Amino acid sequence: MEREHRYPCEACGADLRFAPGQAELVCDHCGHSQSIPAATGQGTATGLGELDLQAGLHADLPLAATEELRTLSCPNCAALIEFEGAEHATECPFCATPVVVDPGASRMIKVQALAPFKLTEDEAREALGRWLGRLWFAPGGVQQYARRGRRLTGVYSPFWTFDADTRSAYTGQRGDAYYETEWVTVTRNGKTTRESRRVRHIRWSRVKGRVARAFDDVLILAARSLPRKHTDALRPWDLGALVPYNPDFVAGFTAEGYTVQLGEGHELAREEMARIITSDVRRDIGGDEQRIETIHTDWSDETFKHILLPVWTAAYKYRGKSFRFVVNGQTGKVQGERPWSWIKITFAVIVAAVIAGVVIYFSQQAQ
Repeated sequence: MEREHRYPCEACGADLRFAPGQAELVCDHCGHSQSIPAATGQGTATGLGELDLQAGLHADLPLAATEELRTLSCPNCAALIEFEGAEHATECPFCATPVVVDPGASRMIKVQALAPFKLTEDEAREALGRWLGRLWFAPGGVQQYARRGRRLTGVYSPFWTFDADTRSAYTGQRGDAYYETEWVTVTRNGKTTRESRRVRHIRWSRVKGRVARAFDDVLILAARSLPRKHTDALRPWDLGALVPYNPDFVAGFTAEGYTVQLGEGHELAREEMARIITSDVRRDIGGDEQRIETIHTDWSDETFKHILLPVWTAAYKYRGKSFRFVVNGQTGKVQGERPWSWIKITFAVIVAAVIAGVVIYFSQQAQ
């Protein structure tokens, strides 16, 4: 089922868009603004609740929790852009590759909540400009990218959040350090002497125990369009700013569909939880060193949400390759790829070699 959400300006009839940092829609044509309830005739559309994980993994969610969507699929970076309206082709906001609407529709899990943009495009461009300006050995064109007023694209990126109660039983060994004085024979300046030194030893004892932890909103990127290391580096996110999903907040922006399926996202979340549980076990064992032999975890009350988080994106092409930048739409934190200017690097190497040669020359003259 296709959806088209169009919000006409009550002053001039042109389309409205969401204004970052404000709960309102703004007309680009005449500047008039309307509150979201006034613009749509309704308030928030959906409650912000958790969904049962097992039902989601077995495709047994209530029909109201899913919907059919048409998407734009990027053949280069695998981004899946949700499609609304009559447009049939556009440019990928992540890598600037032309993309075309896929035929047909796919049934997907509905978005339950989103965090609205706080930063305007101008504010995001300023943050990107500062970040690019700190890149050493980058081509000059990259450093001027944001300063030239190049357009950024506001994208709501998909994430899964996972909750779980865990109880873990473990076995292992606790290592307690102790020191003994040992005498060793050493030779210095041709003289042999005996010296004492303190030597560290570990006394190991077997241990077993249990730890428990409740996990809340373990965040997993649900898209493949950007390297996970970039989006992970955009943390922290203010999940307290989440509001029930309302298409009004997406007006004027792009919403990316999830390409990391729920099952894969769940596996990644359990890996993150397992790392934390391992740290809990080490603390519980105590001592100076720990050896963990087994951990058996029981998982219960597992739930999930499908949410959208705000990201400003830009794609810069250099020598035929796309380099992508992302800006946290809440905080202005920036991450991305960067090309290298071999001209600048070569020049720096030459300068360094000249300086080193000058230093050596004067050192020799001084002798």
